[in-house]
Amino acid sequence: MSGIAPLSKIRVGNVNYLNSTPFASLRRLDFVDYQECVPSECARKLREGETDFACVPLIEYATNGDYQAMDVGIVAKGAVESVFLFAEDKIEDLETIYIDAGSRTSVVLLRVILCELLGKEAGWRVKFYRRDLLGRVADVGSRVGALAIGDVAMKSKDIFSYQLDLGAQWQSFTGMPFVFAVWMWKEGSLERDRLVVLRNGLLDGVRDRAIYARDWADGNQFSRVDAERYVCERITYVLDDRAIEGANEFLRLAALYGLAPRAEFRCAEELSIAKMGRATSASDSCRSLDVVLQDASEGARLSILEGLRLGMDASLADLALASNLRREQLHPSGEVSYIVERNVNYTNICDVNCRFCAFNVVPGKAGGYLWSNEEIGEKIDELVSADGVQVLFQGGLNPELGIEYYENVFRWIKARYQINLHALSADEILHISRVSRISVQAALERLVGAGLGSLPGAGAEILVDRIRRRIAKRKCSAEEWLEVHRTAHRIGLKSSSTMMFGVGETWYDRLIHLSKIRALQDETDGFMAFIAWPFQESSSRLKASDVSAPQYLRVQAVSRLFLDNIRNIQNSWVTQGPAVGQLALFFGANDFGSVMFEENVVSAAGVRFRMDAEAIERHICDAGFLPWQRIVNYQRRVL
Repeated sequence: MSGIAPLSKIRVGNVNYLNSTPFASLRRLDFVDYQECVPSECARKLREGETDFACVPLIEYATNGDYQAMDVGIVAKGAVESVFLFAEDKIEDLETIYIDAGSRTSVVLLRVILCELLGKEAGWRVKFYRRDLLGRVADVGSRVGALAIGDVAMKSKDIFSYQLDLGAQWQSFTGMPFVFAVWMWKEGSLERDRLVVLRNGLLDGVRDRAIYARDWADGNQFSRVDAERYVCERITYVLDDRAIEGANEFLRLAALYGLAPRAEFRCAEELSIAKMGRATSASDSCRSLDVVLQDASEGARLSILEGLRLGMDASLADLALASNLRREQLHPSGEVSYIVERNVNYTNICDVNCRFCAFNVVPGKAGGYLWSNEEIGEKIDELVSADGVQVLFQGGLNPELGIEYYENVFRWIKARYQINLHALSADEILHISRVSRISVQAALERLVGAGLGSLPGAGAEILVDRIRRRIAKRKCSAEEWLEVHRTAHRIGLKSSSTMMFGVGETWYDRLIHLSKIRALQDETDGFMAFIAWPFQESSSRLKASDVSAPQYLRVQAVSRLFLDNIRNIQNSWVTQGPAVGQLALFFGANDFGSVMFEENVVSAAGVRFRMDAEAIERHICDAGFLPWQRIVNYQRRVL
C-alpha cells in the first residue's frame, strides 16, 4: 500500500461580519471545513465540539478553562464603529437595554462600562433583554436603549440621536485596545503543524483584507470605500503586547463585577508573534498593484490573494516587466539553458481513463502496447547518436506492471547507456507501490537502486481535489502527489514541479496549486524547476478553457513571481510553438526545455511541434540570449 492517509478535515467557525471577513482566507485550505455564524453561535459550536477552531468572543476564554488562544483576532484601538449603544437620551436614564442575540463579549463590555460610569449598583440596575434590534427600533427612547454589533450596528448608527461607541469608551477608560474576539481551540485538540498553517492562512487574509472588504461590500450593498477604511483603519488583527494587556484588564473588570470567572489571558507561546513573526499592519495590507509588482520583481514573497490580483488584474506588459526583472535577478548572465533528451512512453495501457488524455488505451483493448527492452534500446540508441543525456521515461498505469518490471528495465538501461533516467510520475510511483504491496518510500528506494536518477513533475495537473475529481477522478489526490515528491526529496531524489491549466479551474485554484508547490519547496528544497503548460483538447473528451498564448504567458509570469523559492522556470514550446517559446523568455522563463525526438502523450492530443538542438539554439539566440546545454540538475553539461 502507499502508506499515505488523507488529511482529516478541521472544522473552522468564523464570524459572519465585515470585521472578520478577511478570515475567510481559511477557505483556501483543503483540510478546512469552513462555516460562518454569529459570535455567540461560534462560541457554542466550539464549546460543544461542533467545530475544532473558531473565532470566538474573548469572554469565552474566561468561562472555558481548556481553551488555547492564537495571537490573531479582532481588536479595536479606539472607536470600533461596529459596536454601539443606541438611545435617545443620557445613559444615566436607561432602565432597559435590548441586547443583540448574537453578542457575548460586547454584552459583558457594556455592563462593565455601565458599572464604571454609574457605579456597580446602578450599573446592575439596568435590565438587559435579548431582542432583535431591527424589530425594536421604535421602542428605543429615553429609558430604553439597544446594543447593536457588527453589520447591523454599522447600518443603523444614523437612526439614533445617542450613540456610544464601546471601543472608544473602553479606550477613554483604560487607554488600551479592546479585544473583541480571538481564534481559539481546545487544548490538545490540534497539532502544532496544522495550527501554523491555520495561522499563516489567517495572516494571508489579514494582509489582503482590503480585497476581502471590497468583495463583502459588493455583496452587501455597502460602500467599498467605507468597507476598506473600516478593516484597514478601525480593526487590528494581530494581538500585540498592548492588546493582551487590554484583554487582561477587561477580564479583571468582568470578574470584579461578577460577570465572569477570574482568568489570565495569554496566547499560546509557540504561535506568538515573537516565535512565528508575520505581524501585519494596516500599512502593508492595502498595497497598490504597482507596489505588489515591484516587490514581486525583487523576490518578495506574495500572498495568495496578491498572486490572484496579479493573475486577474495586472496588465500583460506589467507582468512581463516584473517577471523578466525577477528572471534577470536569478539569472543575470543572459543565458538560457536546454537539455537533449528523449521521451520514452514505454506503455500506453492504462486503466485510469482521465478525461483530458487522448493517449491511453484501457487494458484488453486494441492498440495497447508495452515496449520490449530491445524496442526501448532502439529509442535510446537514437538519443545517444544525437549526443543526448537524458531519457524521460513515462507511460500509463498498466495493471500488469509491478516493481520488478521497472527494476529490470532500469538496470538493463543503466548497464548499456550513460544517461540519466528522469522517470515515472507520482501516479506511476503510487501505482507501483500498490501493485507491489510496498510503501512509496520502499518503491522509490528500490527504483533508485536500479538506476532512477530524478523524478518528473507529471500528473500534478491542478492540485485542488475538486478539479482533480472532475477531470481524473481515479488519479491520486493532491496530497498524495505532494507526498510522493516529499518522500522522494526526503531520500535525496530531486524532482520537477508542473501545472496543467485550462481545464475549467479558476485563477484562485491556480494560486492554491502554486502555494502548495511553494510550501513543499520551503519544506524540502527538492524541486529543481517548475513548468506550466496549457491543456491540449484536440482528441480528448475534455473541453479546454482559455489556453491562448497570452493566457499561457500570464500564467507563466505569475508562476515566476509567486514561486520565489524555485530557481528555474521552463517554457512550454512543445505545446505553444517555438515563437511563443521565445516570448516566454521575457515572461520569466530561463530554460527552453528539451529537444524532442519523440513524444506520444501531448502529440496524441494533436500537438506536433518539433525542434532539434540547432533549432533551439537558433531561437534562443534570435531572442537575444546565449544558449547552453544542461544536465538534469541545471548544471552545465561538460562537452
